[in-house]
Amino acid sequence: MVALALIRHGEYAQLADTPSALQPYPLTEKGAEEVREQAQQFGEWLATSGYQLNAEIHCSTLLRAWQTAEIYREELAPFFIQLPRLCSVSALCERSVGALANLSVQEIERIVALDPRLEPLPAGWKSTSDFRLPFDGAESLLEAGERVAAHLQTLLAPSPRFAGKQLQLVVGHGASLRHASYHLNVIPFGDIKRLSMFHGHPVVFERHHQGWNQLYGNWKRRQSADPLD
Repeated sequence: MVALALIRHGEYAQLADTPSALQPYPLTEKGAEEVREQAQQFGEWLATSGYQLNAEIHCSTLLRAWQTAEIYREELAPFFIQLPRLCSVSALCERSVGALANLSVQEIERIVALDPRLEPLPAGWKSTSDFRLPFDGAESLLEAGERVAAHLQTLLAPSPRFAGKQLQLVVGHGASLRHASYHLNVIPFGDIKRLSMFHGHPVVFERHHQGWNQLYGNWKRRQSADPLD
């Protein structure tokens, strides 16, 4: 069985008070530096772990995830089974808000208020797991997590051409990775809001017959003042 390293992208130039969703902006300079440091620390663990990395690094199609994956490719080059390459897939993207992509929370709520067919949005809608905005292309956080989990399932089969311990790097987005982890029974539903993910920091899990073992890294314990991603 292949172990999974789930990595949230680094800090990026996100629009203020706007759902992260499909924002196209790059990593900040600080974000890129932080990712590189995390990759180097992870390399120290890999050197003694007995694991080798699958050649394909899977990442979302969003620039911040691709840049994070590229830094990991550069820093961990000696640990790959074959010459590493990036595989960008939309299945790993953050929750889509559809037709309202890249609009602020205030603008989204204003648009809803202008539409006589719609009820006002519920309080805390942005972080409510089962809420889907009533616009074309939107999905709930649980639906996004299910999409991501389905892709992760395809990565768990080991390569038949390599008999050693294999580890798959996956670079995605905090909320959809947490919801995917719930769908895969890595964390209970109640932990989705209680936990977050550090930027650029791998959390590594290995499946066994009774569940999952956490091999490396830590979830971020959310504080009351932290924004919900």
